[in-house]
Amino acid sequence: MSTTPAARPPGETPRPKPHGPDEKLGKADDTSAPDNPDPHGDGTNSDDGGPFAWFRDLGPRGRHAFAGAFGGYGLDSYDFYALPLGMVAIAAYFGLSSGETGLLATVTLVVSALGGALAGILADRFGRVRALLITVITYAVFTVLCGLAPNYETLLVFRALQGLGFGGEWAVGAVLVAEYTSARHRGRTLATVQSAWAVGWGLAVLVYTAVFGLLDDGLAWRVMFFTGALPALLVFYVRRHVSDAPVAARRLESAERGSFAALFRPGLLRTTLFASLLATGVQGGYYTLATWVPAFLGGERGLTVVTTGGFLAAQIAGAFAGYLTGGYLTDLLGRKATIALFAALSAGCVMGYTHVPAHANGLLLVLGFPLGFCMSAIFSGFGSFLAELYPTSVRGTGQGFTYNVGRGLGAFFPTLVGAMADSWGVGGALVFAALAYGIAALALLGLPETRGRELA
Repeated sequence: MSTTPAARPPGETPRPKPHGPDEKLGKADDTSAPDNPDPHGDGTNSDDGGPFAWFRDLGPRGRHAFAGAFGGYGLDSYDFYALPLGMVAIAAYFGLSSGETGLLATVTLVVSALGGALAGILADRFGRVRALLITVITYAVFTVLCGLAPNYETLLVFRALQGLGFGGEWAVGAVLVAEYTSARHRGRTLATVQSAWAVGWGLAVLVYTAVFGLLDDGLAWRVMFFTGALPALLVFYVRRHVSDAPVAARRLESAERGSFAALFRPGLLRTTLFASLLATGVQGGYYTLATWVPAFLGGERGLTVVTTGGFLAAQIAGAFAGYLTGGYLTDLLGRKATIALFAALSAGCVMGYTHVPAHANGLLLVLGFPLGFCMSAIFSGFGSFLAELYPTSVRGTGQGFTYNVGRGLGAFFPTLVGAMADSWGVGGALVFAALAYGIAALALLGLPETRGRELA
């Protein structure tokens, strides 16, 4: 690790640097400075190597925070995929057009922008853990209520309200863990949290395969939503074991609290705009694929429920490997280089996957792994990159706002696919995912590299 002082986030004022072991750090609020990397505040620090050094470096309290964020994000993913996996059955049950079906996904993502931004404010004003609990409870309750919807309009409303919690969980959980993590391990630590998405996705596919294999489609989609009550179990663990990192806890005692206005001040305006554009591109590509690939496999490729589950398993395996690999690359190559690399690879995979000849489903199965790998690896550096772009006083607000504004704007890409699917076919319309990844690559031009930056 370089001994050169890490760059400060825009808008952060210089802080005095400790000169010896007897100097107090509390007033400087710099427990994670390079000279004393103890972000978890319990005196532990792992300088040894090995593949799990990042986990040891978290310390006991940080490991509880990691478990809470990992579980929350995995179950967030599970609840999200209840809709895409049941989309064909829901469309048949309510007699929906492709555009109406796409709107269900879009409204979730658009409202999640509001939920994520509000969760960021809550995290900066009332603490990371309290905000995490609120988001988990919200998305669990409204996912279950989706299963009770008597008509399309009610389902649309419940799915929108589910987005309030869905939008906030990742941003709050990522900030919570980032503040326990030293700069040298932050990329792979946050990427491992991100890998929980693949775990939740895989669990959702397993349940989908079982439920739709045993029950009539008209009931099965409702049961999928009912299983969304699982996150309630996580609430008990978080309340009992998880607490904010010292650097965040001290901020709660100060008068300086997060606000949306602070994100648009001269020192942070450029960062906020380009980070939002980056999030728009990455999530526009991802959610286009997450929403429409199951319909592409079941509709245009004519796969059965069980066969579709097998094809998705290849994609999910690639996603899990992609998250972990991307985490190591983001610490090795830097945040920007890793995102740019996988933006290009993801766009190429989309074009290849959707242009496989109709008789070559075996090739489609093989291509599922690299598609899942690339579309997930691009997310690996997001948690660390966004956390490092903002000072502690507005870190939750900044990460929640930019990530979820991007999610809200990116939500229109699945809608475009739905609107064009009737004339272009779902496979042809998925070209919008490749376009989204191009937008992400361009947005990187306006952002600084933050690898090695300590959080203070």
